[in-house]
Amino acid sequence: MAIILRLDRVMADRKISLNELAERVGITNVNLSNLKTGKVKAIRFSTLNAICRELHCQPGDILEYQKDTKE
Repeated sequence: MAIILRLDRVMADRKISLNELAERVGITNVNLSNLKTGKVKAIRFSTLNAICRELHCQPGDILEYQKDTKE
């Protein structure tokens, strides 16, 4: 997939744990872990909004586009 999730990097920069962020955002640890590891095909705007609010970042800090080799 051409969209790469960089949530792990932003979380490390902010020194926030998976459990703490999941609680603050209002999603399960499993769902946040799947986001963090890139095992998802989609993200709700409401979830992205809550993550950006809690991490004080922009969506572009979390999402990165890389040209797919199949394109």
